[in-house]
Amino acid sequence: MPQASIEHLHIPARNVRPLPQKMVNYETAKKLGIGVRNMGVAMDMIDIYKRYGADALQTSVTTPNIATPVQFLQNWLPGQVYVMTAARKADDLMGISTIGSYEDEEIVQPVLENIGYAVPYGDYTNVALADVNQTYEARTLVRFEQGLRVGALEEMRSSRVMLNLASTRRQSCGLALEISRNLVAFNGYNSGSDKTYGFLSDPNLPAYISVPNGASGSPLWSSKTFLEITADIRASIVGLRTTSKGVIDPSRTPITLALPTAVIDYLSVVSDYGISVWEWLKESYPKVRVQDAVQLDAANGGANVFYTYADEVSDFSTDGGRVWLQVVPTKFLVLGVAKMAKGFEEDYANATAGAMCKRPWAVYRATGI
Repeated sequence: MPQASIEHLHIPARNVRPLPQKMVNYETAKKLGIGVRNMGVAMDMIDIYKRYGADALQTSVTTPNIATPVQFLQNWLPGQVYVMTAARKADDLMGISTIGSYEDEEIVQPVLENIGYAVPYGDYTNVALADVNQTYEARTLVRFEQGLRVGALEEMRSSRVMLNLASTRRQSCGLALEISRNLVAFNGYNSGSDKTYGFLSDPNLPAYISVPNGASGSPLWSSKTFLEITADIRASIVGLRTTSKGVIDPSRTPITLALPTAVIDYLSVVSDYGISVWEWLKESYPKVRVQDAVQLDAANGGANVFYTYADEVSDFSTDGGRVWLQVVPTKFLVLGVAKMAKGFEEDYANATAGAMCKRPWAVYRATGI
Protein backbone atom coordinates (compact mmCIF):
# COMPACT_ATOMS: atom_id res chain seq x y z
CA MET A 1 0.00 0.00 0.00
CA PRO A 2 1.18 3.54 -0.68
CA GLN A 3 2.67 5.33 2.28
CA ALA A 4 0.39 7.96 3.79
CA SER A 5 1.53 11.55 3.40
CA ILE A 6 2.95 13.24 6.46
CA GLU A 7 1.16 16.35 7.63
CA HIS A 8 3.90 18.70 8.81
CA LEU A 9 1.67 21.50 10.02
CA HIS A 10 -1.99 22.44 10.22
CA ILE A 11 -3.25 25.81 11.21
CA PRO A 12 -6.97 26.02 11.75
CA ALA A 13 -8.69 28.82 9.89
CA ARG A 14 -9.48 30.58 13.11
CA ASN A 15 -5.81 30.64 14.03
CA VAL A 16 -4.31 31.99 10.77
CA ARG A 17 -2.33 35.12 11.57
CA PRO A 18 0.96 36.81 10.62
CA LEU A 19 4.01 34.91 11.77
CA PRO A 20 6.30 36.89 14.06
CA GLN A 21 9.68 37.36 12.40
CA LYS A 22 11.50 36.20 15.54
CA MET A 23 10.00 32.75 15.05
CA VAL A 24 11.20 32.40 11.44
CA ASN A 25 13.94 29.83 10.85
CA TYR A 26 14.65 27.15 8.29
CA GLU A 27 12.55 24.49 10.03
CA THR A 28 9.59 26.78 10.52
CA ALA A 29 9.78 27.96 6.92
CA LYS A 30 9.83 24.37 5.75
CA LYS A 31 6.71 23.58 7.76
CA LEU A 32 5.03 26.64 6.22
CA GLY A 33 5.86 25.32 2.77
CA ILE A 34 8.62 27.80 2.06
CA GLY A 35 11.23 25.52 0.65
CA VAL A 36 14.31 27.74 0.58
CA ARG A 37 17.63 27.57 2.31
CA ASN A 38 18.39 31.32 1.95
CA MET A 39 16.77 32.86 5.00
CA GLY A 40 16.87 36.31 3.37
CA VAL A 41 14.51 35.03 0.70
CA ALA A 42 12.44 33.33 3.36
CA MET A 43 12.06 36.62 5.21
CA ASP A 44 10.88 38.34 2.01
CA MET A 45 8.33 35.61 1.41
CA ILE A 46 7.14 35.74 5.00
CA ASP A 47 6.68 39.51 4.56
CA ILE A 48 4.57 38.97 1.46
CA TYR A 49 2.45 36.35 3.16
CA LYS A 50 2.13 38.55 6.19
CA ARG A 51 0.54 41.26 4.04
CA TYR A 52 -1.38 39.29 1.45
CA GLY A 53 -1.78 35.79 2.85
CA ALA A 54 -1.17 32.77 0.62
CA ASP A 55 -3.89 33.60 -1.93
CA ALA A 56 -3.84 31.88 -5.26
CA LEU A 57 -2.61 34.00 -8.18
CA GLN A 58 -5.34 35.68 -10.21
CA THR A 59 -5.52 37.33 -13.59
CA SER A 60 -4.62 41.06 -13.82
CA VAL A 61 -7.49 43.38 -12.95
CA THR A 62 -5.56 46.69 -13.15
CA THR A 63 -4.30 48.59 -16.19
CA PRO A 64 -0.62 47.90 -16.93
CA ASN A 65 1.42 50.94 -15.89
CA ILE A 66 4.90 52.05 -14.95
CA ALA A 67 6.10 51.34 -11.46
CA THR A 68 6.39 55.07 -10.55
CA PRO A 69 3.54 57.51 -11.32
CA VAL A 70 4.71 60.30 -13.60
CA GLN A 71 3.81 63.05 -11.12
CA PHE A 72 6.67 61.84 -8.94
CA LEU A 73 9.04 62.25 -11.90
CA GLN A 74 8.08 65.83 -12.81
CA ASN A 75 10.21 68.90 -12.20
CA TRP A 76 8.27 72.16 -12.45
CA LEU A 77 10.06 75.18 -13.91
CA PRO A 78 9.77 78.50 -12.09
CA GLY A 79 7.60 81.36 -13.32
CA GLN A 80 4.77 81.62 -15.84
CA VAL A 81 5.02 82.07 -19.62
CA TYR A 82 2.42 84.58 -20.78
CA VAL A 83 0.85 84.39 -24.23
CA MET A 84 2.35 87.14 -26.39
CA THR A 85 0.50 90.33 -27.28
CA ALA A 86 1.68 92.79 -29.90
CA ALA A 87 3.88 95.67 -28.77
CA ARG A 88 1.90 98.80 -27.93
CA LYS A 89 3.69 101.76 -29.54
CA ALA A 90 1.18 104.63 -29.43
CA ASP A 91 2.93 106.18 -26.42
CA ASP A 92 6.32 105.88 -28.15
CA LEU A 93 5.01 107.67 -31.25
CA MET A 94 2.87 110.42 -29.71
CA GLY A 95 3.56 110.51 -26.01
CA ILE A 96 0.71 110.54 -23.52
CA SER A 97 -1.03 113.57 -22.04
CA THR A 98 -3.10 113.22 -18.87
CA ILE A 99 -5.66 115.95 -19.35
CA GLY A 100 -9.21 116.17 -18.06
CA SER A 101 -11.22 113.76 -15.96
CA TYR A 102 -12.86 110.37 -16.32
CA GLU A 103 -16.34 111.90 -16.39
CA ASP A 104 -15.62 114.43 -19.17
CA GLU A 105 -17.45 114.10 -22.48
CA GLU A 106 -15.00 115.89 -24.78
CA ILE A 107 -11.59 117.48 -24.86
CA VAL A 108 -11.43 120.65 -26.93
CA GLN A 109 -8.48 122.34 -28.61
CA PRO A 110 -9.00 126.02 -29.55
CA VAL A 111 -7.48 126.94 -32.92
CA LEU A 112 -6.71 130.58 -33.67
CA GLU A 113 -6.17 131.92 -37.20
CA ASN A 114 -4.89 135.40 -37.95
CA ILE A 115 -6.90 137.28 -40.57
CA GLY A 116 -5.93 140.41 -42.46
CA TYR A 117 -3.03 141.75 -44.50
CA ALA A 118 -0.92 144.84 -44.21
CA VAL A 119 -1.52 147.31 -47.09
CA PRO A 120 0.49 150.26 -48.41
CA TYR A 121 0.11 153.34 -46.21
CA GLY A 122 -1.89 156.38 -47.25
CA ASP A 123 -2.85 159.48 -45.24
CA TYR A 124 -6.48 159.34 -46.30
CA THR A 125 -7.03 155.63 -46.81
CA ASN A 126 -9.01 153.43 -44.46
CA VAL A 127 -7.11 151.64 -41.73
CA ALA A 128 -6.52 147.98 -42.62
CA LEU A 129 -7.90 146.08 -39.63
CA ALA A 130 -6.50 142.81 -38.38
CA ASP A 131 -8.73 140.12 -36.96
CA VAL A 132 -8.62 136.58 -35.68
CA ASN A 133 -10.87 133.60 -36.26
CA GLN A 134 -11.16 131.10 -33.44
CA THR A 135 -12.47 127.59 -34.00
CA TYR A 136 -12.63 124.56 -31.77
CA GLU A 137 -11.42 121.03 -32.48
CA ALA A 138 -13.18 118.52 -30.24
CA ARG A 139 -12.53 114.85 -29.49
CA THR A 140 -14.96 112.53 -27.70
CA LEU A 141 -13.88 110.47 -24.74
CA VAL A 142 -14.25 106.69 -24.86
CA ARG A 143 -14.36 104.67 -21.65
CA PHE A 144 -13.56 100.98 -21.29
CA GLU A 145 -13.95 98.66 -18.33
CA GLN A 146 -12.58 95.26 -17.37
CA GLY A 147 -13.27 93.38 -14.18
CA LEU A 148 -12.51 90.18 -12.37
CA ARG A 149 -14.23 87.77 -10.04
CA VAL A 150 -12.46 85.23 -7.83
CA GLY A 151 -14.32 82.42 -6.09
CA ALA A 152 -13.23 81.10 -2.72
CA LEU A 153 -12.66 77.54 -3.92
CA GLU A 154 -10.78 78.43 -7.10
CA GLU A 155 -8.52 80.78 -5.14
CA MET A 156 -7.69 77.99 -2.70
CA ARG A 157 -7.00 75.54 -5.52
CA SER A 158 -4.89 77.98 -7.55
CA SER A 159 -2.71 78.59 -4.51
CA ARG A 160 -1.88 74.87 -4.53
CA VAL A 161 -0.11 75.35 -7.89
CA MET A 162 1.56 78.54 -6.61
CA LEU A 163 -0.66 80.86 -8.64
CA ASN A 164 -1.99 84.07 -7.14
CA LEU A 165 -5.24 84.09 -9.08
CA ALA A 166 -6.42 87.54 -7.96
CA SER A 167 -3.10 89.18 -8.77
CA THR A 168 -2.78 87.62 -12.23
CA ARG A 169 -6.38 88.47 -13.15
CA ARG A 170 -5.81 92.02 -11.94
CA GLN A 171 -2.77 92.26 -14.23
CA SER A 172 -4.88 90.85 -17.05
CA CYS A 173 -7.40 93.64 -16.51
CA GLY A 174 -4.68 96.27 -16.76
CA LEU A 175 -3.30 94.68 -19.92
CA ALA A 176 -6.72 94.51 -21.57
CA LEU A 177 -7.37 98.19 -20.81
CA GLU A 178 -3.97 99.18 -22.22
CA ILE A 179 -4.57 97.16 -25.39
CA SER A 180 -7.91 98.92 -25.91
CA ARG A 181 -6.37 102.33 -25.34
CA ASN A 182 -3.55 101.59 -27.78
CA LEU A 183 -6.01 100.43 -30.46
CA VAL A 184 -8.05 103.62 -30.11
CA ALA A 185 -4.87 105.70 -30.26
CA PHE A 186 -4.11 104.21 -33.69
CA ASN A 187 -7.55 103.59 -35.20
CA GLY A 188 -9.99 105.79 -33.32
CA TYR A 189 -13.38 104.58 -32.16
CA ASN A 190 -16.52 104.62 -34.29
CA SER A 191 -19.69 104.84 -32.24
CA GLY A 192 -21.91 106.88 -34.51
CA SER A 193 -21.57 110.64 -34.39
CA ASP A 194 -18.79 110.69 -31.79
CA LYS A 195 -15.45 112.18 -32.80
CA THR A 196 -12.71 109.88 -31.59
CA TYR A 197 -9.86 109.46 -34.07
CA GLY A 198 -6.43 107.92 -34.13
CA PHE A 199 -2.93 108.10 -35.54
CA LEU A 200 -4.14 106.51 -38.79
CA SER A 201 -7.61 108.03 -39.03
CA ASP A 202 -7.48 111.68 -37.95
CA PRO A 203 -9.52 113.63 -40.54
CA ASN A 204 -6.99 116.46 -40.62
CA LEU A 205 -4.13 114.25 -41.85
CA PRO A 206 -2.66 114.93 -45.30
CA ALA A 207 -3.16 112.41 -48.09
CA TYR A 208 -0.71 109.57 -48.59
CA ILE A 209 2.04 110.03 -51.15
CA SER A 210 2.98 106.89 -53.08
CA VAL A 211 6.70 106.14 -53.13
CA PRO A 212 8.16 105.58 -56.61
CA ASN A 213 9.14 102.20 -57.98
CA GLY A 214 12.75 101.16 -57.74
CA ALA A 215 14.93 99.70 -60.46
CA SER A 216 13.30 96.34 -59.75
CA GLY A 217 9.92 97.76 -60.79
CA SER A 218 8.56 97.54 -57.22
CA PRO A 219 8.09 100.28 -54.58
CA LEU A 220 8.72 97.79 -51.75
CA TRP A 221 11.79 98.44 -49.64
CA SER A 222 12.46 94.72 -49.67
CA SER A 223 13.29 95.12 -53.37
CA LYS A 224 14.99 98.52 -53.23
CA THR A 225 18.64 99.46 -53.01
CA PHE A 226 20.39 101.69 -50.48
CA LEU A 227 20.06 104.73 -52.76
CA GLU A 228 16.38 104.10 -53.42
CA ILE A 229 15.47 103.70 -49.73
CA THR A 230 17.40 106.80 -48.71
CA ALA A 231 15.69 108.71 -51.54
CA ASP A 232 12.27 107.83 -50.09
CA ILE A 233 13.29 109.01 -46.63
CA ARG A 234 14.89 112.17 -48.00
CA ALA A 235 11.74 112.99 -49.97
CA SER A 236 9.69 112.89 -46.76
CA ILE A 237 12.06 115.23 -44.93
CA VAL A 238 12.15 117.60 -47.88
CA GLY A 239 8.35 117.48 -47.90
CA LEU A 240 8.19 118.57 -44.26
CA ARG A 241 10.53 121.51 -44.84
CA THR A 242 8.63 122.59 -47.95
CA THR A 243 5.09 122.23 -46.55
CA SER A 244 6.03 124.07 -43.35
CA LYS A 245 7.59 126.92 -45.35
CA GLY A 246 10.84 126.41 -43.51
CA VAL A 247 9.35 126.32 -40.00
CA ILE A 248 10.59 122.73 -39.77
CA ASP A 249 14.37 122.68 -40.05
CA PRO A 250 15.62 119.07 -39.99
CA SER A 251 18.94 120.20 -38.55
CA ARG A 252 17.22 121.70 -35.50
CA THR A 253 13.68 120.32 -35.27
CA PRO A 254 13.19 116.93 -33.56
CA ILE A 255 11.58 114.61 -36.13
CA THR A 256 10.13 111.09 -35.86
CA LEU A 257 10.28 108.52 -38.64
CA ALA A 258 7.55 105.96 -37.90
CA LEU A 259 8.03 102.74 -39.87
CA PRO A 260 6.06 99.48 -40.14
CA THR A 261 7.44 96.69 -37.99
CA ALA A 262 7.69 94.51 -41.11
CA VAL A 263 9.88 97.10 -42.86
CA ILE A 264 12.13 98.71 -40.26
CA ASP A 265 14.89 96.12 -40.65
CA TYR A 266 15.48 97.22 -44.24
CA LEU A 267 17.32 100.18 -42.73
CA SER A 268 20.19 97.71 -42.56
CA VAL A 269 20.52 97.66 -46.38
CA VAL A 270 24.05 98.85 -47.22
CA SER A 271 25.55 100.88 -50.03
CA ASP A 272 28.43 99.87 -52.28
CA TYR A 273 30.70 101.40 -49.64
CA GLY A 274 29.28 99.33 -46.78
CA ILE A 275 27.24 102.15 -45.19
CA SER A 276 23.76 101.16 -44.01
CA VAL A 277 20.64 103.29 -44.39
CA TRP A 278 20.54 103.57 -40.61
CA GLU A 279 24.09 104.94 -40.45
CA TRP A 280 23.33 107.37 -43.28
CA LEU A 281 20.25 108.61 -41.44
CA LYS A 282 22.14 109.17 -38.18
CA GLU A 283 24.89 111.02 -40.00
CA SER A 284 22.72 113.11 -42.31
CA TYR A 285 19.77 113.82 -40.00
CA PRO A 286 20.83 113.34 -36.36
CA LYS A 287 17.59 114.92 -35.11
CA VAL A 288 15.53 112.10 -36.61
CA ARG A 289 14.55 109.23 -34.32
CA VAL A 290 13.14 105.97 -35.68
CA GLN A 291 10.20 104.08 -34.20
CA ASP A 292 8.24 101.13 -35.51
CA ALA A 293 4.63 100.07 -35.01
CA VAL A 294 2.86 96.96 -36.21
CA GLN A 295 -0.25 99.04 -36.91
CA LEU A 296 1.58 100.62 -39.88
CA ASP A 297 1.88 97.22 -41.56
CA ALA A 298 -0.62 97.07 -44.45
CA ALA A 299 -2.38 100.15 -43.05
CA ASN A 300 -3.44 101.65 -46.39
CA GLY A 301 -5.52 99.09 -48.25
CA GLY A 302 -2.91 96.40 -47.69
CA ALA A 303 0.09 98.64 -48.39
CA ASN A 304 2.72 99.45 -45.78
CA VAL A 305 2.93 103.11 -44.78
CA PHE A 306 5.40 105.34 -43.00
CA TYR A 307 5.04 108.70 -41.28
CA THR A 308 7.62 111.45 -40.95
CA TYR A 309 6.59 114.26 -38.62
CA ALA A 310 8.01 116.93 -36.37
CA ASP A 311 7.67 116.16 -32.67
CA GLU A 312 6.96 119.81 -31.95
CA VAL A 313 7.45 123.14 -33.68
CA SER A 314 8.29 126.63 -32.53
CA ASP A 315 5.74 129.24 -33.54
CA PHE A 316 3.51 131.79 -31.79
CA SER A 317 1.21 129.08 -30.43
CA THR A 318 0.71 128.80 -26.69
CA ASP A 319 -0.14 125.09 -26.59
CA GLY A 320 3.46 123.88 -26.50
CA GLY A 321 3.81 123.33 -30.24
CA ARG A 322 3.15 119.57 -30.22
CA VAL A 323 2.18 117.99 -33.52
CA TRP A 324 0.43 114.94 -32.05
CA LEU A 325 -1.60 114.79 -28.88
CA GLN A 326 -2.81 111.59 -27.27
CA VAL A 327 -5.17 112.60 -24.48
CA VAL A 328 -5.74 110.02 -21.74
CA PRO A 329 -7.72 111.53 -18.85
CA THR A 330 -7.69 108.26 -16.93
CA LYS A 331 -5.26 105.44 -17.60
CA PHE A 332 -6.44 103.14 -14.79
CA LEU A 333 -9.31 103.69 -12.40
CA VAL A 334 -10.59 101.38 -9.66
CA LEU A 335 -14.37 101.57 -10.04
CA GLY A 336 -15.18 99.35 -7.12
CA VAL A 337 -14.47 96.23 -5.07
CA ALA A 338 -17.28 94.02 -3.80
CA LYS A 339 -16.93 91.30 -1.18
CA MET A 340 -19.35 88.43 -1.76
CA ALA A 341 -20.27 85.38 0.28
CA LYS A 342 -18.16 83.06 -1.89
CA GLY A 343 -15.45 85.38 -3.20
CA PHE A 344 -14.99 88.95 -4.40
CA GLU A 345 -15.37 91.06 -7.55
CA GLU A 346 -13.38 94.06 -8.80
CA ASP A 347 -13.97 96.44 -11.70
CA TYR A 348 -11.50 98.78 -13.41
CA ALA A 349 -11.80 101.37 -16.19
CA ASN A 350 -9.92 103.87 -18.32
CA ALA A 351 -10.81 106.83 -20.52
CA THR A 352 -9.15 108.06 -23.70
CA ALA A 353 -9.85 110.65 -26.35
CA GLY A 354 -7.69 108.92 -28.96
CA ALA A 355 -5.19 110.94 -30.97
CA MET A 356 -5.38 114.44 -32.39
CA CYS A 357 -3.16 115.74 -35.17
CA LYS A 358 -2.82 119.39 -34.18
CA ARG A 359 -0.55 120.43 -37.05
CA PRO A 360 -1.26 118.42 -40.22
CA TRP A 361 1.27 120.46 -42.17
CA ALA A 362 3.99 118.96 -39.96
CA VAL A 363 3.15 115.36 -41.03
CA TYR A 364 4.26 113.55 -44.19
CA ARG A 365 2.61 110.24 -45.01
CA ALA A 366 3.96 107.79 -47.58
CA THR A 367 2.51 104.50 -48.80
CA GLY A 368 3.71 101.51 -50.76
CA ILE A 369 6.93 100.54 -48.99
